[in-house]
Amino acid sequence: MLDVTNMHAYYGKSHILQGVTMNIQEGEIVALLGRNGVGRSTTCKAIMGALEPTGSVRFKGQEIAGKKAYEIANLGIGYVPENRDIFPGLTTRQNLTLGLKPGQKDGMGRWSMQNMFDMFSNLKERADVEASVLSGGEQQMLTMCRTLMGDPDFVMIDEPTEGLSPQMVQKVADILQEIARRGIATLLVEQKLSIAMDIANRVYVMGHGQIVFEGTPDELRRRDDVRKEWLEV
Repeated sequence: MLDVTNMHAYYGKSHILQGVTMNIQEGEIVALLGRNGVGRSTTCKAIMGALEPTGSVRFKGQEIAGKKAYEIANLGIGYVPENRDIFPGLTTRQNLTLGLKPGQKDGMGRWSMQNMFDMFSNLKERADVEASVLSGGEQQMLTMCRTLMGDPDFVMIDEPTEGLSPQMVQKVADILQEIARRGIATLLVEQKLSIAMDIANRVYVMGHGQIVFEGTPDELRRRDDVRKEWLEV
């Protein structure tokens, strides 16, 4: 589904990503772990075309490094940024509609607006309310659902549980597992080690702009040295 090889990326003269290599298969949840500032969000932005990388980024066999973000989105990649980038002056329903690709109608893909309302009753109750009045958790749900409305084959979700209540964290976990059940590959950037270890098929640990560990959650649990050096604060 996604193959990243020797990817580098810069902010000005700052060399942020220093040879990142990873792969994600269809229907797989892969967690990208690491401390703040090591390059996890930059990895998502570079894949999505918000930041131009060097190296190779192949999606379903096609090279996408250097393409514009809208071109990458149209190929089937969805991105849920950590800043919950909603349109506050539009209603919940209107925000969801904006997730559709050009020419796509509601219900044409694997997800419909009714699916979203069935999964998240809070969004249904606030369907015609401006998104600015939604709680932080509801805004996070809205951002994820809007991305899914575009029917992506692969989605990157950056820090979806940041600042959420335990109940909303569980809702995030539920939708991530439903995404995988529908055959959609997921790259999950997450600070909460527990949720990532519970639902991920594989994990990558990042440090100083490089991948320093790759394996299953069980393998990471056995690596006290990796967790102490690269994950624990």
